[in-house]
Formats: sequence, structure tokens, C-alpha cells
Amino acid sequence: MLCIQDALREAVKKLEMREMMTPLLDAEVLLCHVLSMDRLFLYVYRDRELTEDQIQIYRSMIAKRLQGVPVQYIVNKQEFMGLDFYVEEGVLIPRPDTEILVESVLEWTKEKGDQQDWVIADLGTGSGAITVSLAHYLQKSHVYSVDISPKALSIGRKNAKDHGVAERIEFLHGNLFEPLRRKGLENKLDILVSNPPYIPKAEVNRLQTEVAKYEPILALDGGEDGFDFYRRIVDEAYVFLKNGGLIALEVGHDQGEFIKKMMESKNIYASIRKVKDLSNIERVVVAIIKK
Repeated sequence: MLCIQDALREAVKKLEMREMMTPLLDAEVLLCHVLSMDRLFLYVYRDRELTEDQIQIYRSMIAKRLQGVPVQYIVNKQEFMGLDFYVEEGVLIPRPDTEILVESVLEWTKEKGDQQDWVIADLGTGSGAITVSLAHYLQKSHVYSVDISPKALSIGRKNAKDHGVAERIEFLHGNLFEPLRRKGLENKLDILVSNPPYIPKAEVNRLQTEVAKYEPILALDGGEDGFDFYRRIVDEAYVFLKNGGLIALEVGHDQGEFIKKMMESKNIYASIRKVKDLSNIERVVVAIIKK
């Protein structure tokens, strides 16, 4: 039999040998999942023995992690904006960086004051993290969530249902603006938000193994220079946004200035600004439509 402390030591040693970036954290998160307990429990009850079933399940999870499978896919969960989201292979794992995008939108809605019934479109559903978070925190909003991946839409629907916001979200299958056009949403949106694929094609295969091998390339590959989706979004967003509406885009760490200039060249975007994260890295570009 193994106690909690010994199981962790065994797992950490294996993960360190494979040079995983966060061996102790990975080992703890996986064991917490097996036990349905929090990390404090692991230390308070470190001498508690595990059952044979628990040991077997834990070792199988560690084996998956050693193969490079992200922890979030192993436990089918990732926290985002204070909410737990179901994730599995086939959808991008929500990143903490993307919270800046959602927070930028929420901040803008607070500045606008009285309005509550926001009409929002999210281009690129993924797990539904952005879509569901906006619907959760803007409780009278209606969100159109677009993705070309049926699997992403399915998982987005699950997360919307789990968080009780499914009635205010329409999940639409298609490529970028195509589903919005089918719905007749020209000049109807208050907010358009997107975290599009923005990694240059040549860099995709050079990403960490657990990203390049397990996360969907469709959600990562931004074309030759990484700007393919931004060009299309910036070109067409004004058709669907109301005058004075907000566009908010997550960007790569070195892409903000280029996208800002792209918007400036169109003469339909005003109040263009880049939003930095706590590490002073530009993460989001926001602008207002002026027709």
C-alpha cells in the first residue's frame, strides 16, 4: 500500500525525470482529482493510505501525463474567470491570459452604465469559456457563439448548460461571420469578441509537445504570419456591430501594435487601445465602431 505522501513522491520523481515544467503541481492536481479533495487535504492527511483502486487510477493518470497529455485533458477540467469548464481533446484549453479579454469587455459594459441586454458575438467558441463567462457575468445578455468545429460547439453547449446560461446562448456552426450573416445580425451587435488562432504556421510545430501534439491545430494556426483571422475580422466586424459597439480581440504578445495599425487604416475604428496583463504584456486590442 502507498500513503498519499509516498504516492506524490513516486509521481514527482517520474515527472522530474521527464523534465515536466511543474512536476509537483501536476502530481498534486491529479491526486486531488482521484481523491475528490483539495490540495490542503494532501498535506493534512499525507500519511493516509490509498486504496488499490486509487493507486491504479493515479498511476494511469501519471502515465498519461508522462506521454505529454495536458493535466486539464486528464481531469477534464480547467478553471476560468472563477468558473470550472469541462475540456477534452479537440478544444483549446482556456488560458489565464484570456481572462484579460473577458475583463476588458466587462469593464466596458460597466462604463456604459444603464444598458443590460447586451447582444454579443464570440467568434471561436472553443470550450465556451469566453461565451459562458460573458453570459454568466452579464446576466441579461444574449450571446451568439460561432465555431467551425462541431466538437467545440458540443462542449460549449455542455459548459453553458452546466453553468445555467444555455437559454441565453445560441451556438452557431460555421466560419467566422458566415453564421451571423445567416441570422441577419448585420448592425445588431453591441459587442464582438474573439480569441482567434494567431500563431504563425511555421511556429505551430515548435510549440511545447503537449500543445502541438494534443491541442487542436485549427485553434492555433493563424496562417503564414499569424494575422489571417485578424484581417478577416477587422475587415468585416463593422458590418455586424452597431455604431458605438465594441470589438475586443486577444492578440499574441508581439501582435498588438500591428493590429492597432490595421484598425487605424480602416477609418471606422475609434478609441483603439492595447490592454496589458499584469506582466505588462499586450494581450488585447479594443476599439469602438464609428459609422
